[in-house]
Amino acid sequence: MSETVITAPEQAGAIGPGRLVLVVGPSGAGKDTLLRLAREACVDDHEIVFPRRVVTRESSADEDNVALGPDEFRRARERGDFAVHWDAHGHSYALPRGIDDDIRAGRAVVANVSRTVIGALRKAYANVVVVAITAPPDVLAQRLAARARHSDGNLADRLARSVDDASAHADVTILNAGTAEYHSRQLVRVIRNECWHE
Repeated sequence: MSETVITAPEQAGAIGPGRLVLVVGPSGAGKDTLLRLAREACVDDHEIVFPRRVVTRESSADEDNVALGPDEFRRARERGDFAVHWDAHGHSYALPRGIDDDIRAGRAVVANVSRTVIGALRKAYANVVVVAITAPPDVLAQRLAARARHSDGNLADRLARSVDDASAHADVTILNAGTAEYHSRQLVRVIRNECWHE
């Protein structure tokens, strides 16, 4: 299934000076697990914000999203409540408009997004860092099969799906094939704008 991006109305000039750290990668790469561990590691750092995504799907153990029904989501979108929103795998996703205030205040905002929105976000925000989290195909297949979230659609389709967009090139890539603790430390170093290699 293809993904569609629909961004909120553009504002004059790119939003800054804070950093927008976008975490992207294929289904099963472990993005939500690494984000959860990174959030726990940064819990006392008030200059780092992990906004809850708005999704037309219930939360899960690793994905603490704000669940809205399709009609509620549409009304929120029409009110301008979202900084960005997109559709994927039969669901709608969004980041809340409040991230703009955090970035204007100089904070780092960290979010899991679709690769299809990267181009629009690079234009809307002054300081964007894209972190691609990936894993070998056999690991992706095992993780997706273990998750067995039927609302996500066909497993083979998700493994085959790719988005070839020149604007989606990552600034940092984490091959999540080791321990989640090790790779979450790599992610935290990127979030804190430190050297991420150990």
